[in-house]
Amino acid sequence: MNTLDFSAVYEVFQPKILRYLTRLVGEAEAEDLTQEVLIRVSDGLPNFRGESQLSTWIYRVATNAGVDRLRSSSYKRGLQNCSASVDFELDDRNAATGEKTPLLEHQVFRKEMNECIQSFIEKLAENYRTVLLLSEFEGLKDGEIAETLGTSSSIVKIRLHRAREKLKEDLRANCASYWIEENEFLPELKDL
Repeated sequence: MNTLDFSAVYEVFQPKILRYLTRLVGEAEAEDLTQEVLIRVSDGLPNFRGESQLSTWIYRVATNAGVDRLRSSSYKRGLQNCSASVDFELDDRNAATGEKTPLLEHQVFRKEMNECIQSFIEKLAENYRTVLLLSEFEGLKDGEIAETLGTSSSIVKIRLHRAREKLKEDLRANCASYWIEENEFLPELKDL
């Protein structure tokens, strides 16, 4: 994106920011917060100097907004009144091949795993959750995460390691072993 046209930025980043914020603050807050983030991006775009990647800057704006929301008293009250969760949609077709998935039981099993994993991710400390989401779900590299969060790559690596360890510990303590072995999203659990 050579020209910083907001409509092009919106088209590329709106779905990514919505997905990221849904995982960070929950579905109930994500849409409104995504719009707030995109307004901030639109307002700041003319002053963007290109000292970092555009994606890194946008994720930083989103992370700051998400963390502010997580820390707000209204968000904490909302959590007490209802449980915010991410609903992962099930598709009966393989994304790569387009073939129909043969077993409905597999889809239900996968949905249950995703919901359980998401619930444990939501319980991680804010700094661990943010790093884990940016790395595992948004695909950012350690350096990009460090720049997004305004910290060093070594701190990102430490937080990411601790987040994964805490998640593994929680899953081992609370999930049946077959669950962990079948979980394609946490392959390092199979080796332990």
